[in-house]
Amino acid sequence: MLSLQTNTPLSTDDFVKWLAERETAKVDWRIGTEHEKFLYHLDDLKPVAYEGPNGIGALLKALQAENNLTPIMEGDNIIGLKDADGGSITLEPGGQFELSGAPLATVHETCAETARHLNQMRSTTSALGLGMLGLGFQPIWDRDDISWMPKGRYRIMRNYMPQKGNLGLDMMLRSCTVQVNLDYADEVDMRRKFRTSLALQPVATALFANSPFKNGTPSGLKSTRAHVWTDTDPDRCGVPECVFDPAFGYEQWIDYILDVPMYFLRRPHGYVDVSGLSFRDYVKGELLGFEGQFPTLEDFEDHITTAFPEVRLKGYLEMRGADGGSWANICALPALWAGLLYDEQALSEAEHLAAEFTAQDVMNARYSASKDGLAGQIGSQDIHLIAKRMIEIAHAGLARRGKLNAKSLDETIYLKSLQTIVDSGMTNADLMLAKYHQDWNEDVRQVYAHYHY
Repeated sequence: MLSLQTNTPLSTDDFVKWLAERETAKVDWRIGTEHEKFLYHLDDLKPVAYEGPNGIGALLKALQAENNLTPIMEGDNIIGLKDADGGSITLEPGGQFELSGAPLATVHETCAETARHLNQMRSTTSALGLGMLGLGFQPIWDRDDISWMPKGRYRIMRNYMPQKGNLGLDMMLRSCTVQVNLDYADEVDMRRKFRTSLALQPVATALFANSPFKNGTPSGLKSTRAHVWTDTDPDRCGVPECVFDPAFGYEQWIDYILDVPMYFLRRPHGYVDVSGLSFRDYVKGELLGFEGQFPTLEDFEDHITTAFPEVRLKGYLEMRGADGGSWANICALPALWAGLLYDEQALSEAEHLAAEFTAQDVMNARYSASKDGLAGQIGSQDIHLIAKRMIEIAHAGLARRGKLNAKSLDETIYLKSLQTIVDSGMTNADLMLAKYHQDWNEDVRQVYAHYHY
C-alpha cells in the first residue's frame, strides 16, 4: 500500500542508502529475466485490444483462473497477474504481454520459468483464438491499428512522449524486448558491472537483432526496436555519460535520476500528471503545484522506473539492449550477461574488452548496431569481432560457475544460439530478410507463421 504524502524531506543520502541497502552477497546473486511478446488474432493477424470476449482483459482472467494467479488491478481493470514464486505478468502500452520473471539462482531455472510461462500462454491463447509473436518490433501494423491498455501512467506518457522525440509512441506501442536483471555486491562491483555492460550493450543489440520490418516492408534496419529508442526522449534514454567517470558511484547515479524529468505521481485516487517537472525540485519542496510537499520513497521508486537508459540501476542492474525474440534467445540473454558479469575472471576480461570505448563510442554504436547489426562498428572495432570475444568470455564464465541441470549440463548450453550467430555472421534479422526475399515472396505476413511461439 502506498504511504501518504509526507512533509519530511528526503535527501540524496537517503536515495544513496536505498541503493546500498540492495547490495547482495555473491552467494545470493540472482538472475531475473523479463520478456515481452506481441499478441495477435489467429484469423486476421490483427493486434489484440483489451476489451472483448477474447481481448487481453479476458486473457488475463483466464490465466488467473487456470493457474491460480493473483490479479493486479487498476480501478476495475485487471492489468496484470502475480504468481507465488515472485514473478508477474504485466502489460506494455500496446498490449505487449510481459513476463517479469522471479529472481532465480541459475539460467536453468529462469529458462524453465520461461518454458512454464510460454506453455501456459500457448494453451490459453489458442483457446481464445490468439497467437504470440517473438519479434522486437511490430512487423505490419501501424500505431493507429493498436489499442492502448487502460493504465493511468500510459495516458500521461502518451501525451508527453511526442514533445520529446518522434518515435516515443512507436516505442510504447510497437516494440518488444528481452531484459535480464543482475545483482551487485557493493558500490565498486556495481560500477564495474554497470560500465562494462553499458559499453558492450550495442554488441548485445546486434547479437539479438530481430526486427527488420516496419509497416509490412523492410525498414532498412536490423533492429527497428533499437532505432526507435534513439529518438524517444534524450532526457531519459541512451547512454548516461556519468557511468564512464572513473569515480562513478551511487551518488552520481542518483544525480542522474534526479535530473530525469518526471512523468507522474501515483496516489490512492490514481495517477497525477506532473510530466516534464523536476524531481530535484520535488526533493527541495519546490515542485510546481506541490510546494512545501516532499517525495516519499515510493515516489522515488516510481520515478527511477521512468529512466530508460540502455542499462538501468534500480536496486539491481537491468540490461535493456536486446530485441524480443525466439524461445532460445530468451534463455540466451541471461546466459550471456551472467557469464560476463557473475564470474570474477570473466568480469575482468569483459572490463578489459570494454575499456577502450568511450560514452560517445557507445552512443554512436547504438545507431550502427540498429542499422547494420554485426556488421556495425563500436569505436574503431567491428561489432562482430567484439561479439565473438564476448561469447568466448561468457562461455568460460558460465563453465566456471558450474551450475548444472538434472542432466549434468552447465549453463553454457544456452549460448548455442548466439554461437551460431557469430559463427555464421547472420543475425536473426539477416535470416528473416533472406527468407523474405527468397522464400516468402516478399510477404511480411509470413513472419507470423515462422516466428510465433
